[in-house]
Amino acid sequence: MFYHKKIFRSFLKKILPLIFNIFQFFSVNRRVINFLNDKSFEANNKYNFDQSIKDLLRNSKILALDIGAYGGFNSDNYFPSRYEKFFEPIMVEPQRDEAEKLKKKYTYVIDKGLWSSTTNKKLFFLKNRPGSSSMYKPNKKFFSAYRIDQKNYKNFEITDEFEIKCETIEKSLREISIDKLDYLKIDTQGSELEILKGLGDYKPLMVRTEVQILSMYEDVPNWSKLLGSLYEKNYVICDWKGIGPHVTRTPVECEMLFVPNFRNDEGKKLIIENKEKFISLMLIFGQIDLLKNIIKDIKLDAPEFIEKIQDRYFN
Repeated sequence: MFYHKKIFRSFLKKILPLIFNIFQFFSVNRRVINFLNDKSFEANNKYNFDQSIKDLLRNSKILALDIGAYGGFNSDNYFPSRYEKFFEPIMVEPQRDEAEKLKKKYTYVIDKGLWSSTTNKKLFFLKNRPGSSSMYKPNKKFFSAYRIDQKNYKNFEITDEFEIKCETIEKSLREISIDKLDYLKIDTQGSELEILKGLGDYKPLMVRTEVQILSMYEDVPNWSKLLGSLYEKNYVICDWKGIGPHVTRTPVECEMLFVPNFRNDEGKKLIIENKEKFISLMLIFGQIDLLKNIIKDIKLDAPEFIEKIQDRYFN
């Protein structure tokens, strides 16, 4: 089998330049590359870790704070939906109508905005794209970097403005008697940094946040400040996935995934004390080789089957 693979790889190496030229001739080379890249991100979704996660968690749930919960928990299928049952979602949605819908489905719904302090903020509502509503105004001058067709500019027009009450993550979670957080997701069209400032003493095992490198909204803080804030909170990036079209050679917008810094004592301690949930999250999000590396580096007592899993992303 190994010999056959070696021959195939050697053959592929020779014909790839020809295949690339064909794709380029038909102007589909980037489309093919993007398709293959997306499939690489999803490669580990073929595994089903259901029983393994059940054994790890037993009867406990992964506490997840979903900030920017329009459409429901994991509505973008960022991880396989079969794993949603292992989470206890805490939904944050300041849009009144959407919050009422969420309350019919979820136990915990925070119907206020989140910010770095207790304050009132203005929410700019986009009726044609409710999920793109923000506390920052969209600016048409910035749309070209996202390859937004001019005929679709109307989808980003502000159709209403709401004054909403905002609290910090820390205060909001204390009010509903949540004293621990395992997974934090923030997708708020530019206010991610301000929200993170209100995290307080909570130390999630994984953070997923949207990052706008070239924002389409006015006055959004530079993206490097958001990364710096997470670094100061002792997190390191482990995944970076571009969102949508762009004119630059790197994404103008992306989803980033962070885990505790396993290279220092604080990060190691957090992982070790919560190893069952940490391992479960890493399996759910397909971070196989990194999980193996962390297990080895910090001498984490983990199930033996993990060492035998092949990370298909790197195939």
